[in-house]
Amino acid sequence: MANSWWKESVVYQIYPKSFQDSNNDGIGDIKGIISRLDYIKKLGTDVIWICPVYKSPMDDGGYDISDYFQIDEMFGTNEDLDELLEKAKQLDIKVLMDLVVNHTSDEHVWFQEALHNPASKYRDYYIFKEGIDGNPPNNWRSYFGGSAWEPVPNEENMFYLHAFTKKQPDLNWENEEVREEIYAMINYWLDKGLGGFRIDAILNIKKRLEYGIFESDGEDGLAFIGHWILNQPGIEVWLKEMRERTFKPHNSMTVAEADVPNERLDEYIGEDGYYSMVFDFSYTDIDVPETGEWFKDSQWTWTDMRTNIFTNQLVTQDKGWGALYLENHDQPRSINKYIPEEWINDYSKKMLATLFMLLRGTPFIYQGQELGMTNIEMASLEDFDDVATHSQYKRALEYGLAPEQALKAVNKRSRDNSRTPMQWNTQKNAGFSTSDNVWLKVNPNYPELNAEAQLTNQQSVFNYYRQLIELRKNSVYNDVLIYGQFLPVKDKNEHILLYERQLEDKIVLVILNVTATEQEYYVDEQYQQVLINNYEDILLDQSRKLRLRPFESIVLANYGGQL
Repeated sequence: MANSWWKESVVYQIYPKSFQDSNNDGIGDIKGIISRLDYIKKLGTDVIWICPVYKSPMDDGGYDISDYFQIDEMFGTNEDLDELLEKAKQLDIKVLMDLVVNHTSDEHVWFQEALHNPASKYRDYYIFKEGIDGNPPNNWRSYFGGSAWEPVPNEENMFYLHAFTKKQPDLNWENEEVREEIYAMINYWLDKGLGGFRIDAILNIKKRLEYGIFESDGEDGLAFIGHWILNQPGIEVWLKEMRERTFKPHNSMTVAEADVPNERLDEYIGEDGYYSMVFDFSYTDIDVPETGEWFKDSQWTWTDMRTNIFTNQLVTQDKGWGALYLENHDQPRSINKYIPEEWINDYSKKMLATLFMLLRGTPFIYQGQELGMTNIEMASLEDFDDVATHSQYKRALEYGLAPEQALKAVNKRSRDNSRTPMQWNTQKNAGFSTSDNVWLKVNPNYPELNAEAQLTNQQSVFNYYRQLIELRKNSVYNDVLIYGQFLPVKDKNEHILLYERQLEDKIVLVILNVTATEQEYYVDEQYQQVLINNYEDILLDQSRKLRLRPFESIVLANYGGQL
């Protein structure tokens, strides 16, 4: 595939509400982001993706948009966003925003008009259906639990569809006028200088609407909606239309939240694909059962992890380009997910960084990940803000868990784990805000874990990420680490995860001990250069036997130096 600017980038994801508060109201904002652009530049990242800052009642963290053209006053003004785009441009940083077009907020003027005037054209902007004897048209379960159908106020036997919360009615993409409105909105932002979009829940836009009661897959008597609205036949027509009308003319970077079947990846990320790249969920959601119930343990192993990562890497490089990540605003902190509590330390954090940063694809680093921020433990359900967490807690109780068990389960998996305020320093609220009413609790470990302390410590997790980014972007190895092929390496020791990146005769070998016990690996003589390792030294004897300490990671090359 051809070289592209977005293949060579490293992305830093920002959850604005939790990044930096500039006006001391306890909520992060756009001016706060502007004040931290130098930090983002110092890390080495050159693209930022900011989660939704559009006008919204915030029922689902801003993914319920009531005005696509207006910045919510919580985050600032449209002029603030213009300033962000200009300041970022001066630092050679491109800006991505979220694109949420499966649904709007129920407070969007379109939906309000659809409710108040059923005869208006806006009734067909959404999906309204008659029920069955006063009951919903079917027993679909929304992604956040409960029926996907909500009764229309003051209308007998009429319902509207919402794949997410009831305040997020789904748009009717079958309506050409809806699509035209969406394309105009996308081009408005791209014309302002936006680098592109992260595209939310896009595979849900095509619906296979059916009446009736389907076989239940849970204790609530409902059936998972995804079977009828995920990647349905015909969706490709709209995705191609959107690309041709918006993204392609602007040379945009587009990353889709899309769990695409392997056999269809070429359509999505190939040379003429709908998007630049898609996220892979196979290893980031490895701890969640297929039913999506957080409170159940998937019993994953590192063998599963290796299989999922390697399979995705091989399929993706055959079809196009991928997006690499361990954390985002919808995930708990990766260190808590993948590493036993007693082994959470800088070595294991750096090992995870090495694992994902050197795979083939564009890396996405989520705010605080570069510091090794960890999960927070909430004392009660009331401490959680996330709507999905409250839904999962309720489902856990319905499943039969005791309240303390349900709380423990959501503490482990809640999306609020990644949404706690950014830990900048040892000052009040970790330097995030001087307010006495911060919107979400600050993790109490901030006096020991913060950016200020790590910036000056050359052995910190932050500076390790900087080294990895420098290797990828500005070293003599950058060509093989960006455009080189991914090659899995087999070894009889299942406790070591190995892979190579190769471009022509250049090879980089990544060696990872994914356990808390010492492992051995015999290094082939072709590898002559240590590029980076997460311990201060390496234990290699004359027979080239490498002793790998707990969660040790070492990256070697077959050129450029000598072991």
